[in-house]
Amino acid sequence: MAIQPKKNEMPVQDAQIRARNFKEVALGYSAETAVVEAQRCLNCKNRPCVEGCPVNISIPEFIAKIKQNDFEGAYSVISQSSSLPAVCGRVCPQETQCESKCTLGIKFEPVGIGRLERFVADYHNSNNNGKPQIPKQNGFKVAVIGSGPSGLTCAGDLAKKGYKVTVFEALHIAGGVLVYGIPEFRLPKDIVKKEVDTLKKYGVDIQTNVVIGKTITVDELFEDGFDAVFIGSGAGLPRFMGIPGESLKGVYSANEFLTRANLMKAYSENTHTPVMHAKNVAVVGGGNVAMDAARTALRLGADKVYIVYRRSMDELPARKEEVEHAEEEGIKFEILRNPVEIIGYNNPDNKRDAKNGFVTGIKVRKCELGDPDEKGRRRPVEISGSEYVIDVDCVIMAIGTSPNPLIKNTTLGLEVNKRGGIIVEENTGKTTLEGVYAGGDAVTGAATVILAMGAGKTAATAIDEYLTKKGK
Repeated sequence: MAIQPKKNEMPVQDAQIRARNFKEVALGYSAETAVVEAQRCLNCKNRPCVEGCPVNISIPEFIAKIKQNDFEGAYSVISQSSSLPAVCGRVCPQETQCESKCTLGIKFEPVGIGRLERFVADYHNSNNNGKPQIPKQNGFKVAVIGSGPSGLTCAGDLAKKGYKVTVFEALHIAGGVLVYGIPEFRLPKDIVKKEVDTLKKYGVDIQTNVVIGKTITVDELFEDGFDAVFIGSGAGLPRFMGIPGESLKGVYSANEFLTRANLMKAYSENTHTPVMHAKNVAVVGGGNVAMDAARTALRLGADKVYIVYRRSMDELPARKEEVEHAEEEGIKFEILRNPVEIIGYNNPDNKRDAKNGFVTGIKVRKCELGDPDEKGRRRPVEISGSEYVIDVDCVIMAIGTSPNPLIKNTTLGLEVNKRGGIIVEENTGKTTLEGVYAGGDAVTGAATVILAMGAGKTAATAIDEYLTKKGK
């Protein structure tokens, strides 16, 4: 049978309709489409796709199960390696990881691995309400700080090995960045809740509204009888550019803007946590968070939304799919532009119409690409005298985040690097403190969900080895 050269298309909402609602954009494969897509897999003996997966899912094996219409069998294969398959199938950048290694991709489009993972997870969540077999408890207690992707993965892996795991979450809902940072139209919160509920079935205890470093310290966790601690507290401290006008009303960090919209449902008329429903919005940055903020602003009623990015479209770090969806929805890309000032009432030389300290525009300077930087990306070089103002009443800064220093400042001996990331051993996640491990954005700064999951998985293995050797 001839191989189908292209992936089966993912059905999506019409761009003009979805741009004004918060329903999920991608609609998912049907069972028939999933089987057809699975049949494109060559079932390579050397399995390069697995090498490209940070959590080492047995990809050919789960796809083989789909070919046989054994969707629960496929879920069983995935769940041996991943605690969050419905999440990964939606937000993992497969195009630069597993799918980039796919042998079929040498000649044709690679197999739609992420789309198949999403289908399998959704099928299981819709058709299976049974309780998993809980392993015998081994007598060890592990505390996990943070319920984002690294924390949930570490908790899930340890619970399946018989550890009594307690997850401490600072917010009132478990999920970390999965609930506060990723919009409903990309990752429905019900999906995250189902993944969290699955972990609870394995005996994981999740305690919300607990701020480690304030409610209780890492040292006190050990005093309370925990044998090891994993820190997966993420990177929730936003960065700003340090340009004039950043204190004006209408300037947000992407973190605040998305938290208000996603977690606090600021789009609802009855919300107690409002967010500015601006007419014209500029989002500074070019990553997935910038796309999420821009598309959220559009859904909140903005007439025009601009992405302001200092490099070209080719250098955008956001997923190709997210960029394409943003363009289809009408987001304008102001590329090779660097903000130099936010215009508003607090700037004495501003002659524009402004009142009460609100933003009225963002001044940008044109750039051109110069020599590559240390990461191999060509540096943006500003062009003198090229400034102009884009009329906006809201500016959202999506230029990255850093780990919150609270845990470091309340935990003696926990060493961090100059960016505030916790220093760990690369292959174990072990910190400078005995029995304390860390992973995800708390170590690396803002990165992808799947990389955080990989770090949680690595730490779980190391914690298991550490406590097994230590013994009771």
